[in-house]
Amino acid sequence: MMEQKTPLYERHVQAGGKIVPFAGYLLPLHYGPGLIAEHMAVRQKCGLFDVSHMGEFILRGPGALANLNRLLSNDYSDLQPGRVRYGLLCNEQGGVIDDMLVYKLGHEHYLAVVNAANREKDAAWVRDHLTGPVMFSDISGDSSLLALQGPLSREILGKVTGDIPEKYYHFVSPAKINNINVMISRTGYTGELGYEIMVDNEDAVALWDLLLEAGESAGLIPCGLGARDTLRLEAAMPLW
Repeated sequence: MMEQKTPLYERHVQAGGKIVPFAGYLLPLHYGPGLIAEHMAVRQKCGLFDVSHMGEFILRGPGALANLNRLLSNDYSDLQPGRVRYGLLCNEQGGVIDDMLVYKLGHEHYLAVVNAANREKDAAWVRDHLTGPVMFSDISGDSSLLALQGPLSREILGKVTGDIPEKYYHFVSPAKINNINVMISRTGYTGELGYEIMVDNEDAVALWDLLLEAGESAGLIPCGLGARDTLRLEAAMPLW
């Protein structure tokens, strides 16, 4: 099967990214400065990741909440719109199939972000076990996802938008960045202060360029899969 390219593929090549296949996509393992430099940039300043390969599911309808509570390890009954909650997708024996973040976007409207390598397996499992009045759709690839991570991420993001989610972890809200419609969540996979930004595919390159320009003086650099893996390992975050 041919690997897919994210809308930012050409930017990765132009920046000297070492491109490797991962989870059905061609993505940068690292750029010219190397993995260690990228890792330390996120720990000390800030890094920008293309994580558009992540899987994204929508659950909507009166039965959405009941299905989430039955299929995942966490309880989403009191999850408010604009909040995010972690959970494990489990099999009938309680074994873990994958972990995911569940975003409540509105009344009876949820977004689940899952690990890229497990997307097809997760989607099939969820579809096979849904009950009641709920609509499920796999929207993976319909939009892009950028991760701005590091102690200076809030400062850099503040240069391009005033619409920053609450300072506490696991908030999400719609925003505008230079007239680009985005969804910003106070989430990440590095153990640092950080944000993940969902954007339409046609605006992904413009947003990538804008963020790198805004963060250049603060030491922001693009980062690849390698640093993302070492950072999450240090933060004791699992990869299923």
